[in-house]
Amino acid sequence: MLKEYYKRPDATAESIDGEGYFRTGDAGFFDQDGHLKIIDRAKDVGKLKSGGMFAPNYIENKLKFFQYIREAVAFGHQRDEVCAFVNIDLAAVGNWAERRGLPYSGYVDLAGKPEVYQLIQECVEKVNAELAQDPALSHSQVHRFLLLHKELDPDDDELTRTRKVRRGFIAEKYAVLIDALYSGRTSQHIETQVKFEDGRTGVVRADVMIREARTFAPEQLRKAG
Repeated sequence: MLKEYYKRPDATAESIDGEGYFRTGDAGFFDQDGHLKIIDRAKDVGKLKSGGMFAPNYIENKLKFFQYIREAVAFGHQRDEVCAFVNIDLAAVGNWAERRGLPYSGYVDLAGKPEVYQLIQECVEKVNAELAQDPALSHSQVHRFLLLHKELDPDDDELTRTRKVRRGFIAEKYAVLIDALYSGRTSQHIETQVKFEDGRTGVVRADVMIREARTFAPEQLRKAG
């Protein structure tokens, strides 16, 4: 373990207490079996309006466990429920579509297909079923989601160079989509400026569909089991 931050006594005092314990900055809880479950960075953990814990990175990572999902951004702090943006993995979903004879002309076209929405909805609902089994996180199930019309990109300032989601920037840039998620709309038109590798800029236009995801009460899972 580190002894101290170089020439930063203030940072050292924030991280190492008087008894020598190091504060990692992670947030977690003890589950029903007494195991410590680390779920997020403490600074990123929020609360739903109900007072329930909202850990966006934990939800996003569970979604990205599926091969068809490349990126995900969860929203819910100070809101009634959790909603999410999803970026499909073009290669994985493209292969899936080709095996089924589903033609597409590119990312925007593929991400907008009802068949692809159904594929991703199944992934979202599997995550919801897992979250429902955990009393501390059951209220963080994803209620509504959409498939973004473009891939999140560091060149567009949506991700860091290490591919970490810049949640605040994304929330501001795609505010119209977040409003659509929480207002009950079933689709939303959007035009987004993008940067190309050669320095040129362009605009991606799309009518983005919004889907409801099935959520689960803990008793539903017990009965099913």
